[in-house]
Amino acid sequence: MNVPARTVGPDLDALLALFPPSDDLAAREVVHAAAVPPPYHGLLVHEHHMTVTVENYHGDLVDVIVLERRQDGDSYARKILLALQGTRQVVQYGIMRVNFRYTSDAVRAEIVAGKTPLGRVLIQHDVLRRIEPTAFLRVVPGKALTQWFGLEQPRPTYGRLAYIHCDGQPAVELLEVVAPA
Repeated sequence: MNVPARTVGPDLDALLALFPPSDDLAAREVVHAAAVPPPYHGLLVHEHHMTVTVENYHGDLVDVIVLERRQDGDSYARKILLALQGTRQVVQYGIMRVNFRYTSDAVRAEIVAGKTPLGRVLIQHDVLRRIEPTAFLRVVPGKALTQWFGLEQPRPTYGRLAYIHCDGQPAVELLEVVAPA
């Protein structure tokens, strides 16, 4: 499975390269939204925050686990996991890169603190936002992601690339991969 050289939206290879080695995904391919099967379709093919979506699907709130972060001026990126509060089961892997020129100081401080999932931060601060999925992915987890998802061996799953527009500006680039069902 390979990602075509040109996709519209966030650059998957550039997001993965933020946190080398970029082998969290052993294989990946872009798929059409209609080819994303249930339950992944309901989890990914929408214009809502993944925080809210996975919480509704699993019936539990999620906590963010920041694996790595980096900041260069107004650009801040982090590699994260979302884990259910009740069981600590990891239900999502992601990489986000935010341009702080498009956020308030309060939102910036809460994102950098790394204690609250991004979607919840934006919702709680009532940021005018629009989520724009730009590509859907079929992925095979790499070694670390297989372990984080609690799998004995890699199993295909799905993800998406998206932008979050804050106050009309493309403030956040996202890679979001849900745990295999």
